[in-house]
Amino acid sequence: MRNKVLVAGASGVVGAAAVEAFLREGWEVVALSRRAPEIAGSQAFTHLAVDLQDAAASRAALGALSGVTHLVYTALFEKPGLIAGWQEQDQMNTNLQMLKNCLEPLEAAGNPLQHVSLLQGTKAYGIHLHPMPIPARERNPRDPHANFYWLQEDYLKERAAAAGFAWTILRPQLIIGSAYGVAMNLAPVIGAYGAICRELGEPMGYPGGISWVWEAVDARLLANVFVWAGTSPQAAGLHFNVTNGDVFEWRDLWPVMADTLGVATGPDTPRELKHWLPEHEAVWDRLVARHGLRQVALPALLGESHHYADFCFAYGMTTPPPAAFVSAIRLRQAGFHEVCDTQDMFTYWLKDFIQRGILPKA
Repeated sequence: MRNKVLVAGASGVVGAAAVEAFLREGWEVVALSRRAPEIAGSQAFTHLAVDLQDAAASRAALGALSGVTHLVYTALFEKPGLIAGWQEQDQMNTNLQMLKNCLEPLEAAGNPLQHVSLLQGTKAYGIHLHPMPIPARERNPRDPHANFYWLQEDYLKERAAAAGFAWTILRPQLIIGSAYGVAMNLAPVIGAYGAICRELGEPMGYPGGISWVWEAVDARLLANVFVWAGTSPQAAGLHFNVTNGDVFEWRDLWPVMADTLGVATGPDTPRELKHWLPEHEAVWDRLVARHGLRQVALPALLGESHHYADFCFAYGMTTPPPAAFVSAIRLRQAGFHEVCDTQDMFTYWLKDFIQRGILPKA
């Protein structure tokens, strides 16, 4: 029987990459998201326009599916402003209910599920609340804080035990990919910031705070982990940290990204992008018209990612944030060895946004 995967959250930075990866491998793909994902290539897939917060609509759409062997769950509910919602119980409950609204209709319809993959992140180690172990390892005891990760994970394990399917949970670091208008993707934020600086005749100064070192992962690499996990016995019943395999510091990357965007670099220019970018929406509109870009309004480009950018750039911080390094040894030992150069990742995705006519040419 041909493998058939349902990718939930298919228009997001991870989901869109997952759709592309499974299509390349010849899988039958059903993409579930409120808006259709923008997918490179011409392979055919099915799109279900469903809001997983709507239980009735989810039952109707997902209950009509048949033959689904794998579920890749990347759907996410975030509140406006992003950061505060990470600790709010109603947001946690919503994310749990969305997973239930996806999985339960599939099971009720008799789909022959073999494997479910779930997406977490380094908040599993409490990085948004306190310093975490360095490096954080998957075998560490569960960090004792309220998190929708734990709600979803406990539910998934319960359903897997009852229904007999396998599961894998991935914990990537900072993810960069092709999607825009999402909660957490820095590529369109950096791109818009550079384009606006160029339009204003200003250098693209680094807008953040104190220097610090971090890890990231290319959405394409993460998507390949989902494909690997879906059919690898070594992945069943395990958590895996996922990174590119190197580390980076923002100021070392900044000149390369500025050059990709065709804008001069300059001295550090601390700016709270959640305010600065919306204040320059008229400049964005002007450059979109002048360069003949896609008609993507600035709020539609950014989503909530400009709030995420302030967090990632350590805006306003004069002492380094807690170090956030994870061990990806378990993933390597299990058989997945792909790596990615983080500098190449950022330039690739900025060029991708330029080639798609969303950002101006350098």
